[in-house]
Amino acid sequence: MKTRLTCLFILAVISPPVDGQWIQRGALKKVTQQNRSEVLLECTRGSVLLSFLSPSMIRVRCQESPVFAPVPSFAVLPAVRKPPLLARQGDLSFESTCSATGIPGISVTINPRTGAISYSGGAAHPFLEEDPRTSAVRADGRASRVWMKLPGDEHYFGFGEKSGPLSKRGCAVTHWNTDAYYYGSGTDPLYQSIPFFLAIRGGRSYGLFLDAPERSSFDMGSQERDTFSFGAASSTLDYYVIHGPGPKEVICRFTELTGRMPLPPHWAIGYQQCRYSYFPESRVREIAREFRKRRIPCDALYLDIDYMDGFRCFTWDREKFPDPKKMIRDLNDMDFSIVVMIDPGIKAEKGYFVYDQGVEGDHFVKNPDGTLYKGRVWPGDCVFPDFHREATRRWWGTLYKGLLETGVRGVWNDMNEPSVFNGPGGTMPLDVVHRAWGKEMPHAYCHNTYGMQMVRATREGILALRPGERVFVLTRASYAGGQRFAAGWTGDNRSYYEHLEQSVPMVLNWGVSGQPFCGPDVGGFTGSPTPELLTRWIQMGSLLPLFRNHTSKNTRDQEPWVHGKPYEDINRRFIELRYEMLPFLYSLFREAAETGVPVARLPLLEFPGWEPALKPYHANQFMVGSDLLVSPVVRIGETTWPVCLPEGKWFDFWTGLKRDSDGKRFKVDAPLETMPVFVRAGAVIPMQAVVQHTGEKPEGALILRVYPGKEKRVFPFYEDDGISYAYRKGEYRITGLSATLEKKASVFRVEYVRGKLGPRRGACVVKVFDIDRKPGRVTLNSRELEGWKYDTHQKCVEVAVTSLESGMTIRVQIGE
Repeated sequence: MKTRLTCLFILAVISPPVDGQWIQRGALKKVTQQNRSEVLLECTRGSVLLSFLSPSMIRVRCQESPVFAPVPSFAVLPAVRKPPLLARQGDLSFESTCSATGIPGISVTINPRTGAISYSGGAAHPFLEEDPRTSAVRADGRASRVWMKLPGDEHYFGFGEKSGPLSKRGCAVTHWNTDAYYYGSGTDPLYQSIPFFLAIRGGRSYGLFLDAPERSSFDMGSQERDTFSFGAASSTLDYYVIHGPGPKEVICRFTELTGRMPLPPHWAIGYQQCRYSYFPESRVREIAREFRKRRIPCDALYLDIDYMDGFRCFTWDREKFPDPKKMIRDLNDMDFSIVVMIDPGIKAEKGYFVYDQGVEGDHFVKNPDGTLYKGRVWPGDCVFPDFHREATRRWWGTLYKGLLETGVRGVWNDMNEPSVFNGPGGTMPLDVVHRAWGKEMPHAYCHNTYGMQMVRATREGILALRPGERVFVLTRASYAGGQRFAAGWTGDNRSYYEHLEQSVPMVLNWGVSGQPFCGPDVGGFTGSPTPELLTRWIQMGSLLPLFRNHTSKNTRDQEPWVHGKPYEDINRRFIELRYEMLPFLYSLFREAAETGVPVARLPLLEFPGWEPALKPYHANQFMVGSDLLVSPVVRIGETTWPVCLPEGKWFDFWTGLKRDSDGKRFKVDAPLETMPVFVRAGAVIPMQAVVQHTGEKPEGALILRVYPGKEKRVFPFYEDDGISYAYRKGEYRITGLSATLEKKASVFRVEYVRGKLGPRRGACVVKVFDIDRKPGRVTLNSRELEGWKYDTHQKCVEVAVTSLESGMTIRVQIGE
């Protein structure tokens, strides 16, 4: 979140091989099928072990020795690492086969002269090929790397939290968690490391995940136009090739490998207000009162490090907060959830209970000579918990007991790259010792996973203390698989239009990388946004997964009302939109938790062959689920805005009017009080009346906005209690909703109802759009209805129903 302005420690991308630098794998000497699903390739100067994990996934390990020892992973779930498939051998080729159905999957072919491997997935041509000129997989024991052919029309997305362009073709990126205060569009690396990319070419996709906690880097054609490469500071490379063929299928399989986001508490999806820092207690209470008085919805307020006693974690400054339990109880009574920051740096001070317990339990990382490692952070000289050690994680979890008893509902783990003010490169020395899986490991190996293991300890500890209530944890640093433990935000961005524009590509690539619950600091962290900039950012944030307004010290106030009218009214309207959209958004969070497919989506996930989505000037457009396309205004002073919609029928979200898109760019009016949003034909968007927080019951009926189309798609509208884990025992309700055009009629249908819960919403209003004139007949389950309404402005029919029951059908006649 914050630190001194220091030079960034950036790992240079490893250059292509030159004479003497890299040792190529060499010609194939021997092929051994070791068991039903593994094939060992022994070449003249290196070996490869291919493990067929599923019809669509292969694990590839490359090293000098032909003996491959088991290697645990921080990212990959253990159950996924058990290969269940057969591998059939041909002439230097192998094919994965589903043992249950016999359906073929990925096949591999080895070039006997170079040892290069190519991967095919049911097509005549490979989707991924090693470059035979540079199939080097190891250097002098300090690094290893693989080079692949780079097709001219292939694009790459993902790589976790990265600034810069949406498509990473032509870019070089490094994975080394870094406290990148005041970063810009070209800053690399940043706070989180997810060495995974999604490739899209001609509508077909594959993914590649390099499971390397050490420093790693990818060069996606920045040095050679016809090759890309990846490698790590290790003598062994361990990576996974995942075939789609569709991009959403790749993401589903990658998150099956590394885990998926747990369903968050309902309140965490609402609007959140934060700054560094709200204090004293009177200021926190003032902020809460202003939200409720001004009728601006809000669910969460944050307390940054100034709530602590001298920045000592798990303590309170009793001058600023004399009775935190009463304060939080009062705020809870106002329906605010309180989120507090906890950093990893523990003040090295005898008599401080966390330090004393940590020393006694041997819970802190050490220097190579066995002494405690100390580095300077906010409290001064600090020690750092060894979160890679299971006993330390359990201990750390117990420390949250006091905060939870005080009424805290969420935790924000920061500075966990880890950031060390006086450390080399702003972190710990690379030889500091951690203990993982019962072994001593250097910081060079554990650095990228330190933050992930911290939030793991936090989440598991809170679950143990409060097992019946869902956990919200937010983290700045993490590694692949970290979505299992915490949401993420894009770090210390700035109050510039450049960062407003960067927000969408960063969130979309992060979502592709398995983290669906993420977002930027709305308004920017460093600096003070202009009234227009803050308003445009709130508009965008209202439809991104994490909706948090946050700013730093020595900046102007950044709450939604600070710039007066008309900005306060516009900001209120878009925050209200967030709450109106909660039924829709919460359903998408459930989908993300079950499938890994993100809430805010790269448009190519829904339209893989849509080439305009690759244009830089459309990098700010994003899908919310399958049906909503958002094109936020990200340039100063603009009141018209270019939009590009995939071919087909779309509807203006605000007016309800139809637009038949030819796939070409067009401009729309976008004055400050609006943001271009379009709905895809065939969509059903469940909405509700405005509430001031997620715990408030909406007045009036559930609103189902129905946009019939020729293509039938079913939207799974999801409901549960929003707080507990009862949904895991069937205490939920999923209602499948569809909207189609059939025989001169617009038809809304409830396709199915699943789960143990009864209807939670009661009465509903179904609004069927694209009705050009008042229809002659509207039926419910074939019975003619009376009392329906026709809106001539939005060209829609409104039908009131008492509940949504399986098989229910509303038909609006639109022709003779």
